[in-house]
Amino acid sequence: MARVAVTGSSGKLGRHVVRHLLERDWDVVAIDSAPSPNPGVTSSRIDLTDFGQTLEALTSIDDRHDGLDAVVHLAAIPAPGLRSNSATFHNNMNATYNVFAAAQRAGIKNVVWASSETVLGLPFDEPPPYVPVDEEYPPRPNSTYSLVKTLEEEMARQFCRWDPELKMIGLRFSNVMDAEDYRDFPSFDHDAQLRKWNLWAYIDGRDGAQAVRKALEHQAAGTDVFIIANADGVMTRPNSELLAEVFPDVALKREVGPNETLLSIDKARRVLGYEPQHSWRDS
Repeated sequence: MARVAVTGSSGKLGRHVVRHLLERDWDVVAIDSAPSPNPGVTSSRIDLTDFGQTLEALTSIDDRHDGLDAVVHLAAIPAPGLRSNSATFHNNMNATYNVFAAAQRAGIKNVVWASSETVLGLPFDEPPPYVPVDEEYPPRPNSTYSLVKTLEEEMARQFCRWDPELKMIGLRFSNVMDAEDYRDFPSFDHDAQLRKWNLWAYIDGRDGAQAVRKALEHQAAGTDVFIIANADGVMTRPNSELLAEVFPDVALKREVGPNETLLSIDKARRVLGYEPQHSWRDS
């Protein structure tokens, strides 16, 4: 049984990740500043902006565990504007550096962390270079939150340059949704501008958890990043209509289905074997 620490284990995505990994026989150590809502999980309340606490959490705290095989780092101030820009930068940058560096000290070679769709250029006040957007163009951070995510991706590349055996996978998650959020989706249809900020995309928390597991299981070394979204978007209106109204001058990189996600998950499907299992349309 492999043992994995999940930071941000009490968050919206973290709860799904912990549950999903437990169901698939991973031994999970929950790390967060809040108690874990998942019963029966080894849990520690840790301030990840403190390197000493982070290092202890990934090595051992008394009898909590005797070593880890992997780390999933989800903990962060989760969006722009929730705190001041300086507080967001200080918290998220320090926490991620501490997790990466503590994992290195602990000899952990398997790290998966939450990057973000925001590095793609959200909120797309400047139109995307093409659709569906993918991992092939350089990051376009437009907020302090997104700037940190961009710097995290570069930091991971340098950690892997220092250690050729290290694997670090950044998952550029779309807007995380729970099943109860789906009741609001029909209200988006009347105004294409309401959700144009992320090209009308989303990620079901359960599929986000699947992507984390696939990334943990992926046999590779070095750094890679993947967009993680659901296979469809939040609208019932077809993509042709949405794009003509909101982004009429943006080129199509390839043909897309009427309701196919415009955040391309082609790479995650091809490399990780990721395949969304849930849709708001089935709720």
